Amino acid sequence: MDWSRSVGVVALPSGVTVRGRRVADEVSPADFALLLAPGAAPAWPHRRIRWPDFWLPLDRADALDALREALRRAHDGTRVEVACRGGIGRTGTALAALAILDGLPARDSVAWVRDHYHPKAVETPWQRAWLRRLPDN
Repeated sequence: MDWSRSVGVVALPSGVTVRGRRVADEVSPADFALLLAPGAAPAWPHRRIRWPDFWLPLDRADALDALREALRRAHDGTRVEVACRGGIGRTGTALAALAILDGLPARDSVAWVRDHYHPKAVETPWQRAWLRRLPDN
């Protein structure tokens, strides 16, 4: 199946695609995964961000580094995915962060991810505040 047509795949502002999903979903392989929840890892290369459910990454610098790595890989043609337990809050927040790092104004990120990925993405006020404070690029 064409990656860009897979469930959960969104096109970031530059046009590169990234897939959001639940960790437990049965999916076609990606080339690289950002995992935002503990548990089993996929068979493909991945990086884990320590990010408690409904909260924020425990290490902001590490999270930003991982997000930037994922974005670089996506721009290089790598099939990148982001996954958490439910596939909505943390995943949606990470996808919104990727969109900001890809050029979207932070003020538009929550509406963008809810429109392009999931209507309930970015579940908490502190996740929204975290996105507003992200550095652009």
